[in-house]
Amino acid sequence: MTTNTKEACETCPIHDAAALKKLGVDMAEFDYVVALAGNPNTGKSTVFNALTGLRQHTGNWPGKTVTRAEGGFEYGEHKYKLVDLPGTYSLLATSLDEEVARDFILFGQPDVTIVVVDATRLERNLNLVLQVMEITSRVVVALNLMDEAERHGIEIDDRRLARDLGVPVVPMIARQSDGVPELLQAVSEVANNKTLSKPYRVKYTSPELKRAVEKVSKEIEAAYPELPNAHWVAVRLLDGDERIVEALRKGELGDLKHGDLEQRSANLQVFGNQ
Repeated sequence: MTTNTKEACETCPIHDAAALKKLGVDMAEFDYVVALAGNPNTGKSTVFNALTGLRQHTGNWPGKTVTRAEGGFEYGEHKYKLVDLPGTYSLLATSLDEEVARDFILFGQPDVTIVVVDATRLERNLNLVLQVMEITSRVVVALNLMDEAERHGIEIDDRRLARDLGVPVVPMIARQSDGVPELLQAVSEVANNKTLSKPYRVKYTSPELKRAVEKVSKEIEAAYPELPNAHWVAVRLLDGDERIVEALRKGELGDLKHGDLEQRSANLQVFGNQ
């Protein structure tokens, strides 16, 4: 590795080392952090094992009973920490697993989020992909189980899918290691800003909802100018998401000075209820 960790971390695009440490992830020896998300039974664990090999360990998320698996891999001149998130169908925080996955993507701000999808159940799996893309643009879709799709007569145009989603899509048969080199390359290019994605975002047809989201987004951006996902936070705040309200109260959405936090959070909550 010709670039040392300190130099590499000075160019890390987004991850918050302090937030990651609070979430139980030590980045001392790594340049980038990669989150691994996906529905249950998509082969996510197989992808995790293919990327990390024996360089992995397990533990619990801080304060949670949910198990966390971590591993590492090197690609090019950089070291990557891979964090396997709980298998979930959504990020709406209706369960502890969903809350853990969502909080890591939102607060840890991983440099890349890989979303593993089952090519035989693509429509169902895209629900999670779209939700992740509402939070972050730094997404790579691992289109796994392509052999099963072919066996069922399912044809998927991965290039068209990548264009429609606005993020890289990598066809894979993870259990045979097919697609692993391409996945590593895609992750590296997103982490190092060589690929700048323009993810598809849900458009609201209701003028009233659109105006409300825009107004709350502006308030959030004013309070947390470095937050990359104010639009998504605004939607969840308007939906009455208790975890987001709590994050506003605690200042977890940004690095506000303590003197400003209470008043700005109160303003946002009042505004969101109008």
